Amino acid sequence: MRRTGLLPLIAGVMLMACASPAAQGPGPSASGAAPQTTSAGPKRVVIALRGDPFTLSGELDRAGAGHVYGLPEVETLVHAGLGVRDELSQIRPILAEAMPSVENGLWQVLPDGRMETTWKIREGAKWHDGMPFTAADLVFTWQVVSDPELPKFKEAPYRSISEVRAVDDRTVTVSWTRTYILADQMFSGNYGMPQPAHLLESAYRNDKASYDQLPYWAEGFVGTGAFKLKSWVRGSYMVVTAFDQYALGRPKIDEIEIRFAQDANALLAGILAGEIEMTVSSNGLISLTQAIQIKDQWTQGRIEPVVGRTIGIYPQLLTPSPLIVANLDFRRALLYATDRQSLVDTLEGGLSQVADTHYTTSQPDFVDIQSYIVKYQYDPPRAVQMIQALGYTRGTDGQFRDGSGQTLSVELRSSPGRDVNDKTTLAVADFWKQAGVTVDTLMVPPQLDQDSKFRATRPAFEVVGVPDDPSRLASSQIPTPATNYLGNNRSGYASPTLDAAIEKYFVTIPRAERIAALGAFIHEVTDQLVIMPLFYEASPLLVSKRIQNVHAAAPTWNGHEWDTTSP
Repeated sequence: MRRTGLLPLIAGVMLMACASPAAQGPGPSASGAAPQTTSAGPKRVVIALRGDPFTLSGELDRAGAGHVYGLPEVETLVHAGLGVRDELSQIRPILAEAMPSVENGLWQVLPDGRMETTWKIREGAKWHDGMPFTAADLVFTWQVVSDPELPKFKEAPYRSISEVRAVDDRTVTVSWTRTYILADQMFSGNYGMPQPAHLLESAYRNDKASYDQLPYWAEGFVGTGAFKLKSWVRGSYMVVTAFDQYALGRPKIDEIEIRFAQDANALLAGILAGEIEMTVSSNGLISLTQAIQIKDQWTQGRIEPVVGRTIGIYPQLLTPSPLIVANLDFRRALLYATDRQSLVDTLEGGLSQVADTHYTTSQPDFVDIQSYIVKYQYDPPRAVQMIQALGYTRGTDGQFRDGSGQTLSVELRSSPGRDVNDKTTLAVADFWKQAGVTVDTLMVPPQLDQDSKFRATRPAFEVVGVPDDPSRLASSQIPTPATNYLGNNRSGYASPTLDAAIEKYFVTIPRAERIAALGAFIHEVTDQLVIMPLFYEASPLLVSKRIQNVHAAAPTWNGHEWDTTSP
């Protein structure tokens, strides 16, 4: 349910230009990326993303403690599901002829509350190795993602499916045990991207333990998208080429080089030098203020602001240390002590806004849940009073201590690889210290980003970019030793009422009742501070004028329509 949107406040002042780079071929250069050579041949573009992908599977990427920013955009280029979300967050058919709806008869709600959804696969849809894409692939995909022995592929919606059956080679029908509002998104995006039975079924049957380690998920990837993988140099770049038999027609771009950026200065230098023509998900790597600073030097391109997810704080509510972290009044005091508008002004250049919930403003239902949000205005004196009421005494040094003289101290971590997280962590720590709380900051090293146990067993707080999918906060999503620390509920909050609200939201079709369930969810999350929201992050999308048909809110969904004004 992750969505992004334009930031109208500044869109009008962010149009700029970038020198048209020459076409290039892969190979090392002084900067570690492929050098450019002038060519009048095939159309080729160079883009950069934040992060260093280890897989081309969104399921495997999301299964870890963190994820690689930019991977969803790359996956959209090389792999297609039955449908995809466009720049307006509308589902469009890709491998399917049409998306199921009540109106077209492909989505049927039965009198007893069960449902059926049916998809017809586009004629001629193929995998990158030339094999037909069929209903059998979707039946196999359901078997994998619903298999309890393969938790990394687990998708919550599949618990509501009783059967996926192939009606014929191009038709599949899904039987649901209950209503589910996102049923039309199966086998798309975040809900079980198709897996090729002809390549993977034998491995699945014979060695499940190694299934997620197959070369297929990385350098051996075979997808159905507009572009197919040509080469991949870990830590540096990958090259994808146009897939001639793509379901929606051959892409207009012949080849895309995708560079993996880890340093903002190096990325900006590459843009100014004409070596990089576009960024996707520079989220957290290049700030809007950094992008604005290069506008006078970058003369033939444009910068478009994109509002993304909330930057917030996950408290440790399952195994907190110290125990006071689990105290609601303590968490409330810490949020009262945090000048979030100052964070917006200093870290976002004043171009974003304070977040009172982790639910993003670009969600269509955002306006309807305003009255459910519990808000916490900046109020340092109130924060101090609340901590004192918990039995702590403030010494002459300004720091709180308990009855035994022990300093009130908490750890605040920054999730790795994002400059905005690190800066937010340090700024928040300063606010908490001013309120009398000793804060030990820890910048998690990149090598621990995918260490699920390390991330799940943090003692106190962690600054992260927070997705707004309600299902991630279900108690079934709590990472524990029993789940091998896999799960998206990173606060470890368990509540029957919250579970009920989440459940009702996803199974309720009448909109008024569904919004009420979403509101109940938002109210509990903000009232109990399951997530401590800080601000909405705005990131720049940088695009050369040479590249056409790119939509900032969802830049790669229509990669097959990208074009260039020159080779």
